[in-house]
Order: sequence, then structure tokens, then C-alpha cells
Amino acid sequence: MSDRSFLIDNIGSLVTNDPELGEGALGLVEDAALVVEDGLVAWAGPRARMPEGAARERWDAGGRAVTPGFVDSHAHLVFAGDRSREFEARMSGRPYTAGGIRTTVAATRAATDEQLRDNVRRLVTEALRSGTTTVESKSGYGLTVEDEERSLRVAAEHTDEVTYLGAHVVPPEYMGKPDAYVELVCGAMLDACAPHSRWIDVFCERGAFDGDQTRAILTAGKERGLVPRVHAGQLGPGPGVAVAVELGAASADHVTHLRDTDVEALASSDTVATLLPGAEFSTRSPYPDARRLLDAGATVALATDCNPGSSYTTNVPFCIALAVRDMNMTPAEALWAATLGGARALRRTDVGHLAVGARADLVLLDAPSHLHLAYRPGVPLVNQVWKNGTPVLR
Repeated sequence: MSDRSFLIDNIGSLVTNDPELGEGALGLVEDAALVVEDGLVAWAGPRARMPEGAARERWDAGGRAVTPGFVDSHAHLVFAGDRSREFEARMSGRPYTAGGIRTTVAATRAATDEQLRDNVRRLVTEALRSGTTTVESKSGYGLTVEDEERSLRVAAEHTDEVTYLGAHVVPPEYMGKPDAYVELVCGAMLDACAPHSRWIDVFCERGAFDGDQTRAILTAGKERGLVPRVHAGQLGPGPGVAVAVELGAASADHVTHLRDTDVEALASSDTVATLLPGAEFSTRSPYPDARRLLDAGATVALATDCNPGSSYTTNVPFCIALAVRDMNMTPAEALWAATLGGARALRRTDVGHLAVGARADLVLLDAPSHLHLAYRPGVPLVNQVWKNGTPVLR
């Protein structure tokens, strides 16, 4: 944590995500300033009300926008290998299935710890450059006790938000014996992986794990102190959302295909609906209807799903643009989902907003407003990023 005290002055538009500080759900403050002390937000508001002598160092935002750092609550960063040929084939008409995961499993098992470490470092740095200051990362490309455990150890070197996903798919050596693999995931693999994890996840989908298997795995994880998350409804309707809500999961992710009962369950629970438009973009699949979830009252998060097969991007602004263009979200809703929504999906209160006491994770845009994140898709608008009050771009 930084011990510096500084002021960001002359902010054209400040997104705080605190309605008590500014307008609407984004808590938008025009002609604003923000004071950071010891890595935390000490004051935020209109420049006209800025406290005198609050900070020794001054940054001039030059009339540009400042937002909270993006919170990417769903990513798969520990892997090896390349699946660009699979992407090429998909763009030529081959449909997406979960089977390609096994290609990455083989490459990941063959990689050294240092190769995995280098790849995670590269992706975290790439994400940081585009404004992501908090990222979750899963295992799921090892699928042996040893490879899942080392994947989680590597992930934990770069983030506190580490998820055990031994139940990604059934590996080749267990084909035809899914119950035996579930027993491993709930037993020796969980024993090895729980000490390195905060979360437990299951790919509840045809071709992966059914509702009963998902429930058994998540229940075993809860007994070891891990909090559930669920891959649900990516390829078609299924039991994933119902199981997630039943077990108090922090999030149900993808949720592309939802029944009315699923929407109602999410809206009446604390389980966040995490939308991953990068996956739909990269698989030419139908986008989820965020409007349906928002209008029902569900909490919605937006994340990248960065992985080598179906969404190889770390860029949250790209996902914001997709959400606005193809998922019926407003620019404000998409930004909120990619910041405070992601924090809710990770059950974090210290990130995703810029109220007093929040972690000083900030993004300075080369734009006068957050609207430009969707208005100018593909343009590198991030000028500076602060994490824990420390500037990280040079």
C-alpha cells in the first residue's frame, strides 16, 4: 500500500459508484477532484468543495474522466498452448463445444511452473494496462491433483481471488467414469487445492457436469470453507442457476440461456449474474439479454472470461462496448457492472467504487466522459492506472 498523499484535480467527470456523492447509480460528479491518502480514497467530490491542504502532490487530470478500476470477476489465466486454429475453424462455421478445453489441458500439463507463471504475469499486466485492477483467476486446465494444485499456487502469486475449478470437464483418463472423477474432485484434489483457494466453481453444462454432480462438488467445497461460483447456462438452459442460488453461490456466470424461473431466482437472491460477452463474440453465439435481468432486479456483473479457447481477451473496455451494443445495456449500466458489479460478484466492499475508505484503484481516461468506453470501441483510452494509490503505467 502506498503511503503517499496526493490530489487528482481538474477531473472533468468522476465516476464514484456512490449515489450519495453524485448523480445516478454511477455517483457521477462533474468538475471533480479526489484525494488519496495511504492507498485509500480520503475525499471525493466537486472541486469547488475540495478541502484545502489535503495533499502535497497534485495530478492534473486535464478535464478527463476518472473511473474506478475495473473488477474482472471471471478469468482463466493459468494455461499453456494456443487455440487460434480452433478459433479460425469456428469462424469458418464449426460450432463451439466444451471439448476444446482438453486441448489446453494437455498443453498445461506439459508446461513448466515458470512457463505458467510467465503467462499469468503477461495477462495480468495486459489487463492492468486496460484498466483492470482486480482480477479473479481459476484453475481448470490441469485436472490432476498435482496440476490443479500448482495452477492455483501460480494464480495466487498474482491475485487473492483464486478459484478451484477442478470440475471444468472430465479429463481423458476418466472418460466413461465421470463419477470417479467427481469423487477425486471432492476428495484428494480438493484437499490439495483448498489451501490455495477462496472460491470453488463447476462448469455445469452438457458435456461437462450435471446438476447433481455440481451440487455434490460445491457442497464439498463449502465444507472446506470455499464459496461457490457456477458456470451456468452458457450452451443451453440447465440446472446451473438453480443450484447456484440454492447453495448461496456468489455468482452464476455466463447465464446466456435462462428460463423465467432462473431470472426470478437470480433477482430474489444475492447471487450475481455475471455476463461474459467476450465468449459470445468469440463463438458467434447469441448474446445474453442483460435487459431482462436488470429489469427483473438482478445484480449484474460484466467480466472478460479470458481463456485461450472461447474468449481470449483481457480487455474490459471491449466487453463494455459489446454489452452496450449487443446486450441491451446502457453505457452507465455496463460500466457499473464492470466495476461495482464485479466487486459484488467477488463479495468485495473495498473495490469497484470511489467512496471514502475505498481502495484507491483508479483509471484516468483519455476522454472527457465514461461514455467514450462504448462510444470509441477498440481505442486505447486508458491514460493512467493507480492501484492501491500507486501509479502503475509509465
